[in-house]
Amino acid sequence: MGSGLSRAEFERVVSEALDSLPKRFGDMVKNVVIAVEEEPSDEDLDSLDDDPDGDSELLGIYRGVALTERSHDDTPYLPDEIAIFRGPINRVASTREEAVHEVRETVIHELGHYFGLDDNEMPH
Repeated sequence: MGSGLSRAEFERVVSEALDSLPKRFGDMVKNVVIAVEEEPSDEDLDSLDDDPDGDSELLGIYRGVALTERSHDDTPYLPDEIAIFRGPINRVASTREEAVHEVRETVIHELGHYFGLDDNEMPH
């Protein structure tokens, strides 16, 4: 397996990334499930339209309705889900430190989508 993070280590890093969020963001992250998955599904890959060559790894995905797109008269939503993909992150990272960094960046990036930010509005 080389320098990749084990499943248990990966899950710990994800929870540490969430714990390190500024409190005001942490408090807003309600009704969101953060799931660790090994690989993105075909549907996840199909939902991305900004990678026509399909050559970049999908590190995480937000599945849900952004807070900014919800109306108050909507019926309750199912919990939104953010999936963080262990396989791709381990593949793009050459060291454990890089893997930890990628996990944190991916968690924060996908939470940005939850808050209604577009890719170009987020720091990279």
